[in-house]
Amino acid sequence: MIELANAVVLLLLGGMLFFPIVVAPIVFTSLPEVEAGHFLRSMFPRYYLFMITLSALAFALYQVGVGLVLSVPATVCFGVALSTLWVRQSLVPRINDARDAQLAGDATAGTQFDRGHKLSVTINMLQLVGLLVILLV
Repeated sequence: MIELANAVVLLLLGGMLFFPIVVAPIVFTSLPEVEAGHFLRSMFPRYYLFMITLSALAFALYQVGVGLVLSVPATVCFGVALSTLWVRQSLVPRINDARDAQLAGDATAGTQFDRGHKLSVTINMLQLVGLLVILLV
């Protein structure tokens, strides 16, 4: 089970890296800003659902592999699932609202958007580091 859990984490890491390295840059260089924003807004809920599903699956597989004791890899995967759920359900809607307000001319909304975006990127980076650590240690 541990090997299968590790494979799921590798798949999760692949998706987490593919999106910002390949998808986002292509979207921003291929589409006008407004259309790029619409496209990414439709992609992010799916991206986060992908992350939630795979990290929850990895958590379950790690736990089955070790039994009743809560393992560090399982804990990291559970943390990724929960933090991604929070980002998807709470932070992203606030980021989207701030961006809409910014585009409508609200000068202070730009700061809120930047702060929310930086927080989501920071969380994503911490998740990546945590997942890499459990695979390398």
